[in-house]
Amino acid sequence: MIETGTLGLIVLALAIIFGLFLALRSITHFVFNVIIGLLILFVANSIVGLGIGYSWLVILICGIGGSLGAILIIVLHFMGIAF
Repeated sequence: MIETGTLGLIVLALAIIFGLFLALRSITHFVFNVIIGLLILFVANSIVGLGIGYSWLVILICGIGGSLGAILIIVLHFMGIAF
């Protein structure tokens, strides 16, 4: 028989492992979006010469939006709204 305290620790450990797995998966998707978004901005800066800077706000928008976030930053840059 497993004691109640031991069973509680096992359930707690499994919950912590599951929570860490979800956090790691979210961070992985965020980093992937940042890389894709910044790659698009880098190519746009290199080819078109937009001159968009890489600030924390730009990185955050690229992380949340990915390629669509990078396109949004490019469109806002053309509209005269700079970050």
